[in-house]
Amino acid sequence: MSVYVLGGLRTPIVTAGTKFKSLRPEIFGAEVLQALRQKFFLEHVDEIICGNAVGTGGNISRLMTLIAGFDESTAALTVDRQCAGGAASIAIGYAKISCGLADVIIAGGAESSSLQPLRVYHPNDERFNLTAVEVQGGYRTAQFSPNEFDALAMLKGAQRVADAENISKAELDAWAVRSHQRAAKSIENLRDYIVEIAGVREDTGIKKNISRRLIERAPLPLGTDTKISAFNACRINDGAAFVVLASEKFLREKKLSTVAKIFDVSTGGVNPLETPRGAQVVADKLLARNGLTYEKLSAIEFNEAFAVIDVLFERAHPNLIDKFNPMGGALAYGHPYGASGAILMIHLLASLKISGGLGLLSIAGAGGTGEAILVEALT
Repeated sequence: MSVYVLGGLRTPIVTAGTKFKSLRPEIFGAEVLQALRQKFFLEHVDEIICGNAVGTGGNISRLMTLIAGFDESTAALTVDRQCAGGAASIAIGYAKISCGLADVIIAGGAESSSLQPLRVYHPNDERFNLTAVEVQGGYRTAQFSPNEFDALAMLKGAQRVADAENISKAELDAWAVRSHQRAAKSIENLRDYIVEIAGVREDTGIKKNISRRLIERAPLPLGTDTKISAFNACRINDGAAFVVLASEKFLREKKLSTVAKIFDVSTGGVNPLETPRGAQVVADKLLARNGLTYEKLSAIEFNEAFAVIDVLFERAHPNLIDKFNPMGGALAYGHPYGASGAILMIHLLASLKISGGLGLLSIAGAGGTGEAILVEALT
């Protein structure tokens, strides 16, 4: 059974600790849900699925659903695939509709790094004595690999990949500049997809006058002889994004048009110590399964958690750079973990509105997972 995308909306993506510093994710997420319900005249939704990685605990999707004013009969699910949670939520919604278990689902993610809670291991957990963030046993970053327990695990994973592939800091910095430049040129193309929240209408991380010199001077959190900097790695952000998925039956009964059709989805895993490889691996897997090549795509969105992801793609497909993250990526916008997969979907829809054809999004998740989605523009 075919699955269609009616459209999507998101909040502005803001730097953690700033505009949304006291705003709970279920609150700003609910505002996006309300806006989607009004835009597409949704009287009933079968389920709302929300990716979330760092808090604030419980089934945040259920709480968000009720705050948004949906009927108590509306099911809700929170998905933790870390950075890939938003894309995984869309994939789950796709699977449910495609096999006839639902007709309309809102899927995406919401994240507040500003309100990320301090968690504490139980004293009987051996990790209790290995952490000391504010309190004994306290931690903010979960363990992602059996072979590593480190708050800087994601940064170190990007550094490992850069070293293994002989990627220079200059290559990484070049992509950071490109990301900001492309994002600055795309503000108008994305304006209609952004819901004003707490008086904020625009993304706060994009630097319109970015320079290579500024990026080269950025701090190196792993030490002076390393390559991963505060600019060629994404910042910490708050934000939410959701899309409406529907069956052909729903579209026919409600006499609604649609912007895209989900062609297929894929997930996979890679070495958890080299997480950035996940985006490329799972995207390759999805295209191979469908007998497609990247050359057949009109637009490609990879989550730029680290510029090493961009460089890996550039080296594999140097002739496709214009199609790759054409509106910039997370190096410019930011990366509100559980929401980022849905942000990629919205940006992909915006690109396909211009180009038409097939589009692909892919995102790597902490712990060495990946999620990819292939869509076809219909308008």
